[in-house]
Formats: sequence, C-alpha cells, structure tokens
Amino acid sequence: MTDIIDELSWRGLISQSTDLDELRKALSAGPVTLYGGFDPTAPGLHIGNLVLLLTMRRFQLFGHRPIGLVGGATGLIGDPSGKSAERVLNPRDVVAKWVDRIRGELERFLEFGDIDNSAVILSNLDWTEGMSVLEFLREIGKHFPVSQMLARESVKARLEAGGISYTEFSYQILQALDYLELYRRQDCTLQVGGSDQWGNLVAGVDLIRRAEGGSVHALATPLITKPDGTKYGKTEGGAIWISPDLMSPYAFYQFWLNVGDAEVPGLLKVFTFRSREEIEDLERQTAERPQARAGQRTLAEDVTTLVHGADACQRVNAASRALFGQGDLREVDIRTLADACTEVPHTEIFLRAEPAAPGDGGRNAGEKGGDPGVSGDPGSSLPGMPTVADLMALTGIVPSKSAARRAIAEGGAYLDNRKVTSEDAVPERSDLLHDRYLIVRRGKRTVGAVDVRLA
Repeated sequence: MTDIIDELSWRGLISQSTDLDELRKALSAGPVTLYGGFDPTAPGLHIGNLVLLLTMRRFQLFGHRPIGLVGGATGLIGDPSGKSAERVLNPRDVVAKWVDRIRGELERFLEFGDIDNSAVILSNLDWTEGMSVLEFLREIGKHFPVSQMLARESVKARLEAGGISYTEFSYQILQALDYLELYRRQDCTLQVGGSDQWGNLVAGVDLIRRAEGGSVHALATPLITKPDGTKYGKTEGGAIWISPDLMSPYAFYQFWLNVGDAEVPGLLKVFTFRSREEIEDLERQTAERPQARAGQRTLAEDVTTLVHGADACQRVNAASRALFGQGDLREVDIRTLADACTEVPHTEIFLRAEPAAPGDGGRNAGEKGGDPGVSGDPGSSLPGMPTVADLMALTGIVPSKSAARRAIAEGGAYLDNRKVTSEDAVPERSDLLHDRYLIVRRGKRTVGAVDVRLA
C-alpha cells in the first residue's frame, strides 16, 4: 500500500520538509499526531486554507491523528508572512466570534468520534492568555537568537519594505510556542502548513529541540498557483470562501467549472480524493475532448460536494445546466436561482404589479405555446415592463437594443429558455420565475438575469 508520503508526493503536496526520510520512518512506525494552524484574521476560511485542511484529512485517512489549532491568541497579533504592511488589529470580540466560526468549519472536514485517531480542535489562547510577560520572556524568549529571527524571510521582506513592529516580529515565537505546547500536551511531533509559513514551522522545531531536547518534524505544502503564478483563493472580487454565507454554493461551483484545461490535473490532485488512475483518465478526456469539460465538471462536483454537501451540489449543478438551456428553470429553487442571477450579467427593474386574472394560476410563458408577452391572458400584463430586446440590452448580453432585435430575428434569443420570435415581445407576470426573476439568453452561452421588483 502507498504510504502517506508517496500519496502527498504524487499529488504535488510536498514543498519542504525538515527531513523527509526521517519523517517517513516516523509515519511508518505508527500513528503520529500532527497539527495545522488556522488564524481567525477573517470571518471564514478560503480554498487556500482548504489545501491544509484536506492534507490533514489525508493524514487521518492513513491512520494519523490531526489537531486543528485555531489561533485565538495569534489571531489577535497577526502573521507578517506575505504582508507588505502592518496588519490592522481586530477587536477581541470580533476575533472570538471568528474563532467559534472557524472551529465549526474545521469540524466539517476532519473525523471525530469513537475512533483511535479522532481529530481534536484546540485554541492557542488556552495556554497563551494566562502566561505573564516575564514567564514568556524567561521561558520562551530566551531560546530565540535575534539574528535567527531577523533571517526569517517574512521578517526580511518587511524590513526591506519599511519596517515591522515588535508585535508582528514576535509572531514566530508565538507559533513556535504552539508547537511546544502541543508537543508537551498532545505528543504532537509534526506540524503541517503552507510554504509561506516555513520560517514559523522550523521556529517551532528549533524551540522544541532547545527547550525539551526533542526531535520533531515540519512539512510545508506548496502554495497552489495559477499558470500565471498568482495564488488561488483570491479573485478580483475577493477570496474563494468555503462558507455558503460568504460565497454561494452556485458561485463556488462556477469557480471550479471555469478553470482552464491546463489547471485541471493539478487541482484534481490537490482538492479531490480521486485516485491516480481516475485523474489520469480525466486528464486524457480533457486533452482529447476539451469542449466536454469532463475534468472541470468532475472537479466542480467533487469539491462542491465536499464543501457544501451532495444536496447543494445537485441543486447548483441543475441550476447551472438550466441557466444555459439544459433544464427547466422553473424547477430551480429560489435561493439557488437568486445566487445564480448574481453571477451573470444582471439588472434590476421596479414595476407596479397588476392583480392576476382569475384562473391564470401563475403559468409560465413556456406553458402557453406562444411567444412571451403575447398570450393575451387578461390581467397578466405588467405596466412598464420593457420588451425582451430592451432587457437583453439592459443586462449587457448584447451591446444595444438593435443588436438584441437582430438576435431575435436570427432565432438566437431566449426568455426563460423559450425562443423569442417577436422583436416586440414583452414578458408578462406569468413569465416571472418565483414571481421575481427573468432569464434572457443570446445563443448558447451568453446569459443575463433580470430581478423584477413588484410594488
């Protein structure tokens, strides 16, 4: 059977290690307790954090015991790694709320319960809050040569950029203290983190050697980057969050569905639990039939299921297909539809609602057999409703109303997945999805949404 080091190696998840051969021996000798840290410097975790979480889960699947450490203390200080300027310190009550939230997010990915290697979640505030300044300086600070601390890449970069406060300069000591406390309390002998944390990881290894004479390990995973070298986890609009209230499951699914072909194999290795054979087959399919997007669909479905659950993945998958004409939009639940509408070009209009005609029953245009807006049902009209051509232009899926008219004349315009054949067609009340939304489309792939607010 492949050991965990081989597993991580072929997935491209090992960037640095204190001594990989010795670590392999330790892992082969029996269960090892390891930890990864997560600072509450934001209201949730993003997919950069997910790399570490899934790495810890892989260790647990191989029989080892993971500790998820939430930085209740270090989150009050701020890690200078990767930062060109001093962090703004968050209020204590805000950090405390984020600690509780991150605890809940960690629990979704690690296994707990009546098993020998049940995961543990701790906060480093437990051992840091009660420590006096004198105790910190005498028992911990004395083990840190200033020359060694100044040599850390994160510190050097900040000094070159203009300086660093003693608060952030001391962060590496606090993280090293975490490793020492977990070594003493939990017999933890491996710390895992991102490669940008390497200086902090080895600081803990050094502290345990100096303070306890112990020999422990550190392993860094690489930062997962796009082909242009930029980090995953961020977009122009912000982080790719794993919490549904920070980023909708639909938007999350679309992020993975839209990655480039060249990115698919590496992302499948890091973010899914597919076997080597399955990933190689998906890589072959992507190369032979890129238009099918088999790799992207598998990636999107696997990661969305892992993060948001199978039911949510099924809903957003159905919505994604329906939005582009491969399903019934009326079967998409309102929350998923609303999320989807915010991810495509969209506009909002305000209208006065007319009472529906008796017996109208809220039918959609697709049930009437005619063009949208020309059913003739009394009471179904909405005063002031623009034409479909107007709506296409308002959403920006066409450059102008005349371009929209041309699309309609050429048979390439759709309202709620029904072809529009009249250039003057006007949507009616019964066309609204969930009595609120309209979906307009040009061709197969250009979709826009209209949020109709009825007064």
